[in-house]
Amino acid sequence: MVLLFWLPYRRRVRTLAGAGAGARRPVPGWRPGCYGAGLLVLAVALSPPVDKLADQLLVAHMAEHLLIGDTSALLIVLGMTGPLLAPLLRNRAIARLRVLTHPAVAVPVWAVNFYAWHLPVLYQLALRHDAIHGLQHMSFLGFGIAVWMGLLGPLPKPAWFGNGARLAYIIAVRLIGTVLANVMIFAGTVLYPYYRPGDANWHISPMADQIGAAGLMMVQESLLTIGLFCWLFLKVAREADERQRLLDYAEAHGVELDERRAARAVAAGRSEELRERLHAQAAAT
Repeated sequence: MVLLFWLPYRRRVRTLAGAGAGARRPVPGWRPGCYGAGLLVLAVALSPPVDKLADQLLVAHMAEHLLIGDTSALLIVLGMTGPLLAPLLRNRAIARLRVLTHPAVAVPVWAVNFYAWHLPVLYQLALRHDAIHGLQHMSFLGFGIAVWMGLLGPLPKPAWFGNGARLAYIIAVRLIGTVLANVMIFAGTVLYPYYRPGDANWHISPMADQIGAAGLMMVQESLLTIGLFCWLFLKVAREADERQRLLDYAEAHGVELDERRAARAVAAGRSEELRERLHAQAAAT
């Protein structure tokens, strides 16, 4: 199954790298690495040994879901660029799904999906029916990709989605997961009785299994949040440095450049394009 997702991706990477001299848009080597790692994580999470253990212990099932909806989805998004996605976005049906990656849409839709599947009735229904279980995993992966695309994806972001909004986005996503983890810890009752036979087989109390699953979620989310905060800090520092270099370049060449224009170009990843325009403007004068 993994090959069905890897082969078209690899073919597109090679196409972009080997296009005509004026149209070459090679994909940085780390992106295919991330994409491949995401598919590998997904394959491990859905492998028979992990799936079998996930049917017996809630903590194992939580680990499986975190691998699918968080880790794998995040790595897949990091493997994407605009040119890589271009053929998919030419399909009208797929293009309409772009709305799910809008920052104002991605988080609430992801949260509804996340909480709905953790309702005891739906969660245990998925455990008893393979088709529903497969749908659950597909939705975790799909909405996980959407929520990370809203933050890290290559698609254009709304003007208001600056670094402050990105910080709020990260905090909101993590708080949503933290609320569920706290409910599982402090509920005072076993939410998923389905696991009682498996817990007994592993000599673990159902409540300890539930608290362990919640603790695993909180630890994973804490580590991921720290990583995202570091990414955002480095992004802010890099953008400030690039913005100042553009301003210095304009001043050195006697070209007027508004600081807000420089900031917009840097935020959109178009600093080199602006530098070329400044060079042309300076040459014309």
